[in-house]
Amino acid sequence: MKNAISRRFFLERTTAASTGIALLSSTSLINALTKDASPFEGYNPYAEEKTDLRTSGFGGEHLTVKGKIFDRTGTFSVPNANVEVWHLSPNSSKIRHMAKLKTNNDGEYKFITDFPNREYGKMPRIFFKITTEDQPYYTELLITDIGAYITGKHWEENKQLKDKLFPEKEKFFILPKSGDARASFFNKLAGNATLMEQIKTGIAEDEIRKSWAPGLKAFKKIRAKYLIYR
Repeated sequence: MKNAISRRFFLERTTAASTGIALLSSTSLINALTKDASPFEGYNPYAEEKTDLRTSGFGGEHLTVKGKIFDRTGTFSVPNANVEVWHLSPNSSKIRHMAKLKTNNDGEYKFITDFPNREYGKMPRIFFKITTEDQPYYTELLITDIGAYITGKHWEENKQLKDKLFPEKEKFFILPKSGDARASFFNKLAGNATLMEQIKTGIAEDEIRKSWAPGLKAFKKIRAKYLIYR
């Protein structure tokens, strides 16, 4: 699990949305399937063209998803690509949230939607179909309360994107609405704000681990008198 977050975390830029979180995804057009062979249930080729999928009004929990489409090599962005998205509707087993949109001249797309419901035993997710020159590519974005993840399959198929699949250090962390980093969920998990600052400043993993040594040494000294077995 050591590399799970760094390899699979799908946020390239993150900002706080007024009603939820904002995500940014990256993908490329490779390993295309036949035009209508969606591997995910619920695909509707007649979805409406729109960028606002919300049905819950301003009181619900919303996601803003921004993305950029790249070619096979991960070098060039793809303008005017078709992006189709769909997901389970909130508190429902039905897929009523679906839309079509196009990338702009820089290969970017953006939409806002309600937080997806999830199938039993699975994470909430948004499904994607990306098409250019009749070449479709399917992928999915897994959603949590603190971020979003690509699947291992997406990572393997898109490794040529390299750092385009990784987060920008300055915008990787989702802050609470107050904007106070000290209250962020990441810092609660880490136990302090030090790790976040180390990541932001680009300190190497080995150096971060070395910085834990004094604290671990002190803890082991305290722990020693409570050990039953040695």
